[in-house]
Amino acid sequence: MRPEDRTDPIPSITRMELAISVVLRWGVMLSGLVILIGILAFALTHTTGYAQVPAHHLRDLLAYHQSRGPGYFPTAVHEVLAGALAGKPYAIIAFGVILLIATPVVRVAMSVLFFLAQRDRLYVAITLFVLAVLLASLFTGVG
Repeated sequence: MRPEDRTDPIPSITRMELAISVVLRWGVMLSGLVILIGILAFALTHTTGYAQVPAHHLRDLLAYHQSRGPGYFPTAVHEVLAGALAGKPYAIIAFGVILLIATPVVRVAMSVLFFLAQRDRLYVAITLFVLAVLLASLFTGVG
């Protein structure tokens, strides 16, 4: 049987869209679950993992600046990972946010792979450019 005689019940574009939708859905759900775990850990312990927060200072949680907020809030990825592994509520919440930010980046990376499989050089180039811009803005803080 020749390749052009075979009928594929699911076109490759549809498979690509389905795979990407699964990654986006699970990425958002996983990040939401991690953030919820961090919020619950904070609610149960009344500590950020870096400082105690009395109930009447809950409004201070929105002030992440070290000089104004309740202690330190990790922002570097290695600090977030180390804090989350140590069970610090703020770091767990930040890890959930990192997962949420990473979800569409993974989607773009998957698109590169799909376009490579389809041998579509133009879309590979465009998507690689978009991925490079995303990664550069994430790691430099510009954009």
